[in-house]
Amino acid sequence: MRKFGTAILLTILTISISFAQTPADTSKKAAAQPQTSAGPRKVLDKIAAVVGSSIILQSDIELQYANYLASGNPPDPSIKCIILRNQMTQKLLAQQAVIDSVTVKDDEVDNELDRRMRGMIARAGGQERLEQFLGRSTLQYKDELRPDIKENMIASKMRNKITEKISITPYDVEKYFNSIPKDSLPTYNKEVEVGVIQINPKLTKEEKEIYKQKAQELLDRVKKGEDFGALARLYSQDTGSAPDGGDLGFADRTTFVKEFAAWAFKLKAGELSPVFETEYGFHFLQVIERRGEQVHVRHILIMPAITQAAVDRAKLKADSVYDDMMKHKNVTFAAAASFYSDDKDTKYNGGMMLNADNVETRTTYIPTDKLDPQIALTVDTMKVGSISKPQLFTDQTGKKSYKILYLKSVTDAHKANLKQDFPKIKDVALSDKINRTVSEWFEKRRKENFIKIDPEYQGCPVLKGWANTPLAAQIKQ
Repeated sequence: MRKFGTAILLTILTISISFAQTPADTSKKAAAQPQTSAGPRKVLDKIAAVVGSSIILQSDIELQYANYLASGNPPDPSIKCIILRNQMTQKLLAQQAVIDSVTVKDDEVDNELDRRMRGMIARAGGQERLEQFLGRSTLQYKDELRPDIKENMIASKMRNKITEKISITPYDVEKYFNSIPKDSLPTYNKEVEVGVIQINPKLTKEEKEIYKQKAQELLDRVKKGEDFGALARLYSQDTGSAPDGGDLGFADRTTFVKEFAAWAFKLKAGELSPVFETEYGFHFLQVIERRGEQVHVRHILIMPAITQAAVDRAKLKADSVYDDMMKHKNVTFAAAASFYSDDKDTKYNGGMMLNADNVETRTTYIPTDKLDPQIALTVDTMKVGSISKPQLFTDQTGKKSYKILYLKSVTDAHKANLKQDFPKIKDVALSDKINRTVSEWFEKRRKENFIKIDPEYQGCPVLKGWANTPLAAQIKQ
C-alpha cells in the first residue's frame, strides 16, 4: 500500500502482509516494543508517525520488516523501532532535498532496485521461493519498494551534500586521539602485508572442446523447439539461475563479464546467441526483453571440469615463475605478479592483497584473523621479505590454484598509537566528525519540524526525544 495524499490521514484501511512460514517469535519482548509474529496475518493500517508534511504508515514499516526477513534475518519485533527511526530521518533529509533541488535519475533507481532484487533472489534460493515468501510477485514487490528506494537514494544524496565539505587535518587527528582516555584506546590485532601470485589450472583447446559441444547440443535442442527453461533447470551449471530456468532478470552491462554483455546487448528480444566462452565456461543466452540500458536474459552455462593434467601444468608454470625470481634478483615480485598472476584483484597492485573489510582506503594491512586460513597458516611460517615456494590452494568453491606468497611486513598486536596507526585513527576521526555534523543537523531539523509518533512506538529507546511540536506550531494551535 502506498500513500495517496493527505486524505489518508482520515482513512483507515486494512492490508494484508504475508510472510513465509517462519516460526513465530515467542520470546517475551519489552512492553515498549511493538509486537509481531511471522506467518500470514492481517495488519490494521494506521499512521505510525508524522514528520513535517510527510506521514509514515504502519504498512511502510511492515513492508521493510518483510524485506528484513527476506534478507535472511531472524524475526525481531524491536527492528521495527529502528525501521521507523530510519524512515523518519529519511523524511527529514528528503524534505530538505526538495528545498535544495537534490534529485536522482529514474535509471539510477531502476539499477538499485534490480541490484537489491538480485541479492534477495539469490538469498531466497530463486525467484519462485522469494515470491512464495513475500506473498506477491517480484514485479509487484518492486513497484511497492520503488518510492521508498527513490526517497532513500535522495536522502543519501542529501546526507552526502551535508558532509561533502568536511575534511580533517593532522592536528584534528592528533586532537581526536588525545581526547580518547588511555584505558579506552583500542588494541589492534597482528597485521600483515601479503603479496600473491596466483596460477590457475587452464584447459587446452582440445580439452575444452567436449564441453563446448555439450553446450552446442543443448542450443540445437532449443532451436528444435525444446523448452529453454526446462533444459536450463536440468543441465545449466549456474546454480544461481538454473532453478529459475536460467532467468537472470533485468540487469545492466556492468553486471556481466564483457563477453556475456556483448551478446546480451547485441541481440533483439527472442533471439538466441551462439555458444560463446567466458571465464566461467561455455554459455548461450536468449534475450527476453530490453529496456534502455537494462536487459532481461536467460542463459545456460556448461562449466569445464579441470583435469589433473591442467593442475600439473599450473604447477610447472608456478615453479618456473618462482625459480625465475630466485635466480634473477632484478625480477621483482611486483613485476612477476603483473606479468604472470591470474588474480585480477592483485596483479595490477604489485601483487599485494587489500583488506577486504576496508576497501575504500585500499589499505594493504590485513589483520591475520581476516586472512584466508590457508594463507594465514603459510604466512605464519615466513620471515618478512621472504617469498614462499608455490603451494596448491583450494578455495571455498573447490577451485584449485597454485599461489606464491610474499610477506612484505608484519605489525604485532598493540595498543593504538599515532606513529603506527595514523591512517586508521584518521579514518575514525573523520567518521566521528561526519557523524557529529550529521547529528547536529538532525537535532536542528527535529526542533524545527512537527514530529508526532504513534503511542505504540513512543516507548522505543531509539526514538527517545524525537516527538516534537515546534513553538510556531504551538502558537498556531
